[in-house]
Amino acid sequence: MEQENKQSIKKRQSDEEIFAGYKGGEEMPLASYAVLLGIYNAAFGALLLAAQNSEDELPDKISFADLLLLGVATHKLSRIIAKDRVTSPLRAPFTEYVEPAGESEIKEKVRGKRMRRAVGDLLTCPWCLSPWVAAGLVFGLVFKPRGTRLVAGIFTAATVSDFLHHAADAVKEKSR
Repeated sequence: MEQENKQSIKKRQSDEEIFAGYKGGEEMPLASYAVLLGIYNAAFGALLLAAQNSEDELPDKISFADLLLLGVATHKLSRIIAKDRVTSPLRAPFTEYVEPAGESEIKEKVRGKRMRRAVGDLLTCPWCLSPWVAAGLVFGLVFKPRGTRLVAGIFTAATVSDFLHHAADAVKEKSR
């Protein structure tokens, strides 16, 4: 047991040495970020391999309409995961509630160290989540295009609705 603890400490020290000198103004769990990047790349590679080995041929390109649909859906789904009140139970193990942040969105502070912090950083950042969500939607389009277009259509319609809500509120506010 003591030997395992010494090995764990040595591993942590070697991780720290690799990233020594990179500060960024606050403690950043770079080794944990690297693990998340590895998970993303491994999943992406596995899905790419599965798509290449599937009976269906990969499309030569994504149509502009699908790209627009998936782009808007990626925006909305990333934002729902990262900021929505209702999805806060997904983030709660990694964050602490701070305050409301607009229309049904909340501001949270990431907590913890190492992997807990890294996952919190990922789950509270819509920009960070976008590649994960986009990859899921694009591979969904490859494997199950009809279902993926349906799901993406729902999130795209919700995004259009959000803009209309904001426009209606702005008009109301301006007329006061």
